Amino acid sequence: MDNSRTRPRVGHIQFLNCMPLYWGLARTGTLLDFELTKDTPEKLSEKLVQGDLDIGPITLVEFLRHADDLVAFPDIAVGCDGPVMSCVIVSKVPLDQLDGARVALGSTSRTSVRLAQLLLAEHIGVSPSYYTCPPDLALMMQEAEAAVLIGDAALRANMIDGPKYGLQVHDLGALWKEWTGLPFVFAVWAARREYAEREPEVTRKVHEAFLASRDLSLVEVDKVAEQAARWEAFDETVLERYFTTLDFRFGPPQLDAVSEFARRVGPTTGFPADVKVELLRP
Repeated sequence: MDNSRTRPRVGHIQFLNCMPLYWGLARTGTLLDFELTKDTPEKLSEKLVQGDLDIGPITLVEFLRHADDLVAFPDIAVGCDGPVMSCVIVSKVPLDQLDGARVALGSTSRTSVRLAQLLLAEHIGVSPSYYTCPPDLALMMQEAEAAVLIGDAALRANMIDGPKYGLQVHDLGALWKEWTGLPFVFAVWAARREYAEREPEVTRKVHEAFLASRDLSLVEVDKVAEQAARWEAFDETVLERYFTTLDFRFGPPQLDAVSEFARRVGPTTGFPADVKVELLRP
C-alpha cells in the first residue's frame, strides 16, 4: 500500500489559542505524519466541510450545521469554563445601552458572533444593528458603539488596546458562564465521516497525536509561552495565563454546553435544536 497517498490532510488554526497543540505536535515528532494546512477558523471549517481536509478544527456552528457528515474527536476542543480572554465584546458604553446601536462583527468566527448576538439579545436584552467588517479595533470603533472580536485581535483588545483607549471589554466566555453556569466550546476537532470510516486507524492515530500534543504542551506551558513571546505582542506571563485559561477538554460538561447552545440558537442558525453530536469511538 502506498503510504504517501494516505497521509491525512489536517487543519491547524493560525491563532495563538492553538499554539500549544501545534507546539506539542512538533515536539512529539508527529507533525511530519500530517499534510498540514494553516488558516483561520472560518477557512478551515469551509475546507473540512468541502472535503479539502480530512481532519481538522471546525467552529462549533459549522460543525453543528454539518453534524451528519462529521465525527467529533472526544476530549479535545478549544473552549473555556468562565473567561476565555480572546472572544470579547469591546464597547464604548455599558452593554445594556446597545439597543439599536451599531455593533461591528469581526469577520472571522461564526460561533463567537452567534454567541455574542445570543448574549446581547437574551442575557442583556438589547437589539443592536449588526454589520460585518475586518477585525481592526480602531476602524471598528470609528463606525460602531461596540465590536465583537476573536483570536489574537481580541486578546490584544483585552490586554492592551481596550484599557489604553478607555473601552469596556466584556469576555464572552465569562458572560455565558454567568448566564448558564456552563463551560463553552468554540471549536471542535472532527474527521469527515467517510474518511474516518475509510481510514479508521489513521484517524485514531491523529486523534491520539493531538491528545498527546495537548498534554505535553500543558505540562511544559512555560516553555510554550516563552517561545511564543519571542514573536508575539504579548509577554510570557500573559501567554502562560492565556494558555492555561483556555480549556482544551471535550467531555460531558462540554457536551452539555453544546446541547444548551444548540437548543437556544439551532433553529435560527441552520441546525436542529436537538442536533446529535457523534464522537469518534476508540
